[in-house]
Amino acid sequence: MRKLPSLQALRAFEAAARLQSFLLAAAELHLTPSAISHQVRALEAHFGQQLFTRGNRRVELTDSGGRLLTMLSAAFDMIEEACRELAPKITTESLSVHCTPSFASKWLGPRLPAFMREYPGLTIRMSSSAEPVDLLKAAELDVAIAYGSVRRQAGVVIEALGAERIAPLASPKLIGKRFTRADIAKLTLIESKLNPLRWREWFTQNGLKMPESPQPSFDRAALVLAAAVDGLGVALESVRFAERELASGELVIVGDGLYTPIERETHFFCYRAADRSSQKIRHFHDWLLRESRGLSTDE
Repeated sequence: MRKLPSLQALRAFEAAARLQSFLLAAAELHLTPSAISHQVRALEAHFGQQLFTRGNRRVELTDSGGRLLTMLSAAFDMIEEACRELAPKITTESLSVHCTPSFASKWLGPRLPAFMREYPGLTIRMSSSAEPVDLLKAAELDVAIAYGSVRRQAGVVIEALGAERIAPLASPKLIGKRFTRADIAKLTLIESKLNPLRWREWFTQNGLKMPESPQPSFDRAALVLAAAVDGLGVALESVRFAERELASGELVIVGDGLYTPIERETHFFCYRAADRSSQKIRHFHDWLLRESRGLSTDE
């Protein structure tokens, strides 16, 4: 039988000696300072000598206390390592996601911290480009989020991420207080080259004549929105991409309520049919649909 003092007392001493404070030791071990002091005094009684010299606000080790701390620290390190080796290993796996740069930066990226909190064992490895990818040839990818028109192909499952509103967006500095339906034709129209809805179609659906003035264009939604924030003109873009700018007041929906609301399915979740049973893809799929439809995990 081992002749050892109380393990609880040894833990209290080690924490107080390492932190040089009964108060800090109490916080670390979830005890009261008086409990730490009681344990240390019991240990000193066991050894028949002082381990600390006590001051008003701090404690200092005696020579005997220093020697005990050195040996205890090594012993506790060995115990901790033995427990770590036997503890269950945390396994992680990765999910390779491909999408457009604007979707990554304007919508998906800001939401990934929430996904990581919900699925801490799943790491997202994201790549982006404006060009579509063929999942049957890109074996390194697990899923793709396609934008615009999607070519259906055997062996690939394609699911729309819900309809999203496409509306004219501009800095509030450009919009007068008495804005009328016809006033939009007086603004510089910024063309989003990859957006499937173009200004000419928007004007036609609203029964307005398209102006013949020059239209600056950009091949990224993020650039289109940045130009609109800077006051270059009015952008025709997905409200999904402009959440932060609308929330901060940097952008407003031009003539909200004056024009025909237009919604389109423009983003699509794609994965190989052979991976239908993959749990990691299912987790990401379900989370993505909840986010795109504005649902909480309680719904």
